[in-house]
Amino acid sequence: MTHAAHDHDHDHDHQNGPHHGGHGHAAPDGIYLISPSGAVADPRTLERAVERLAGLGFKTAVDRTALAVHERFAGTDKQRLAAIVRALKQKRPIVMATRGGYGLSRLLPFIDWRAVADSGKIFIGQSDFTAFNLALLAQTGACSYAGPTAVFDFGAAKMDDLTADLFAESMRGELEILSFESADSDPVDARGVLWGGNLAMVASLVGTPYMPKVRGGILFLEDVAEHPFRIERMLTQLWHAGILSRQKAIVLGRFTDYKLGKNDKGYDLPSVVAWLRAHVKVPVVTGLPYGHVRVKATLPVGRKVGVATEKGMAHLVLEEHF
Repeated sequence: MTHAAHDHDHDHDHQNGPHHGGHGHAAPDGIYLISPSGAVADPRTLERAVERLAGLGFKTAVDRTALAVHERFAGTDKQRLAAIVRALKQKRPIVMATRGGYGLSRLLPFIDWRAVADSGKIFIGQSDFTAFNLALLAQTGACSYAGPTAVFDFGAAKMDDLTADLFAESMRGELEILSFESADSDPVDARGVLWGGNLAMVASLVGTPYMPKVRGGILFLEDVAEHPFRIERMLTQLWHAGILSRQKAIVLGRFTDYKLGKNDKGYDLPSVVAWLRAHVKVPVVTGLPYGHVRVKATLPVGRKVGVATEKGMAHLVLEEHF
């Protein structure tokens, strides 16, 4: 479970959920929804997301091709690129992906990253959107967010209130500290650039111009439907490429929805984490509430943060003035 604490008034109480602390500034309250990756399967989920976001105080507009379908994608490459350009020109400050899937990798060379950074928009998404987060950071140094997507989180049959609260507080600059249970973490007290996201997407960018060159960073990782040996294989790729050893901490989120085989004989995710600790001499922090799960934090990719562990808890300091 995660724990939440904050110093601003709420009409709800996060029992056993992420700790926040806050300061107020002008709240960005408008969201533009685009579909840069996979096609939205059910338009009703998008309608529900718009209603739920409105309930949280966010005025939302949907891009005209958000429900387009071309093969598995939310429209052709040209349509999806045009949606990103429209997102830069429209007035709402937050641009959110409707969903992940696959499709951003093939768009990366055709996106004007300087225009994206100069737009001042807050971009947020998850999963396949990791490619966007990391390419933006690599190409411009600009910050974006890993966090909820419209369909998966706000359009779900039941929205998770904690995920919604963490998103709203992050957008308003109110989320200062995220604390979560982390029973088996290594001792660490460090500061560095927070970066990462979906492990498969991070690994896919190695050796490309879209992989950030982060030294002394705090790398967070999650994945879905990947067998532990595949997770380990992607981690070995990052290890062999020299990326893991350059970090101050590796923070593991949720690795979910995989099936073990009878030949695994006890090999499971804890085996992977043990291997990681044995070979990469970097503190490993577990339990981050992030991944293809209902309860997820909203994390600033490219921002300098602090990380510390103590007494079975881990703390990410997201809004400290270093």
